[in-house]
This record gives sequence, structure tokens and C-alpha cells, in this order.
Amino acid sequence: MKIGITSAGADLTSQVDPRFGRCPYFIIIDPDTEEFEAVENPNVQAMGGAGIQSAQLVASKGAEIVLTGSCGPNAFQTLSAASVKVITGVAGTVKEAVSRFKSGQLQPTQAPNVGSHFGMGAGMGGGMGRGMGRGMGMGGGMGRGMSAGMGYGTRYPGTTTPGIAPPRMTPQGMDEKQELEFLKQQAGFLNQQIEDINKRIQELEKKK
Repeated sequence: MKIGITSAGADLTSQVDPRFGRCPYFIIIDPDTEEFEAVENPNVQAMGGAGIQSAQLVASKGAEIVLTGSCGPNAFQTLSAASVKVITGVAGTVKEAVSRFKSGQLQPTQAPNVGSHFGMGAGMGGGMGRGMGRGMGMGGGMGRGMSAGMGYGTRYPGTTTPGIAPPRMTPQGMDEKQELEFLKQQAGFLNQQIEDINKRIQELEKKK
């Protein structure tokens, strides 16, 4: 059996990337032998359809299960159609994720855990909203949206308010050390996106 893991790097010591469609690498690994292949994700900068295309890529590599931080509805549906099970809320290193999977700590989820366009650099967001989350647009973000214009509000599954994350943010199967690393990773993504937003603001102001 092969499992596909979203990864920030090309080896087992790399951190699990919380984004499915836009992770830098997929580690395709046999959990029993730990023989693996690092597959560079060509969809990181895709304008759209990253989740679907990444799901097709993972399925084509023979993965039967995907381990990731978050998975949106389009990717989840594509993986399910290919009989690939999905486990979300995974963090830590790739090697740690494999170990937790083998010990039975990680179980498949029955539904996507983020909205569409999770992890995009920018997107459309409806309503005023502020909240914690990774990515921007409809999928996740911390930001502000105008009621009918461009924005960075988030609508999380199970909530009605853009930008407000569900109460439970701790991924399954984690101890305090792993949770700390996961939260640091989240903070890193948020800081990077704030920098990107500020750069874009400066670019637009120069064009005035």
C-alpha cells in the first residue's frame, strides 16, 4: 500500500504541509518499508483547479490514502472518486505522520475540512470578516472583505461567518510538542501572507 503525504520538502524529515492542492511536494511512501518517492507539485502556482489536479496526480502515483493538514471539497471529491481515502489534521514531520498512521492514531475523514480555494494568495471573499486561518479567499484567511467586493474573508465548514474558524483547531493524534510546531507553522503561513498582502498594497499605491 502507498500513502501520499503533503510535504514542505523532499524528504521524510520535512514538515507536513497543511495545504493539499498547493503543497510543494507529495511524498508517496510505502509505510511498511518506508521506501518513498518525492513528487514535486506542479500546481503550487496554479490560478485554479489546484486541488483537483493535485488529487489526480496523487491518485496516478498509486496512493490509496492521503495524509494532509487540510483538504477542500473539490480535491476531496476527486480523491474519493479515485477510491483514495483522506486523513486531515496531520502535522509534524512526514516521518512522524507515517509513524502515527501505522500506530492507528490517524483515521480517515468523511468530509473536507476547509472550503474551496484554501491556500490561494488572494481570492473573492463575501462579508466583513476577520479570523485565524491559513490561506486567503473563500478557503481560509485572516483578513477583511467588503460586502460585495474583493476580500480575504473565510467561510469555514460548519460556520456562517466568514473569517471565523471552528472552535476545535487542534489536529488529531498530537501531543503538546507537535501541536506547538503545528501552530508555529500556521503562524508562519499567516505572516508570509501578510507580507504578500502588504507588498501588493504597495504595488497598487505606486500605480496611483
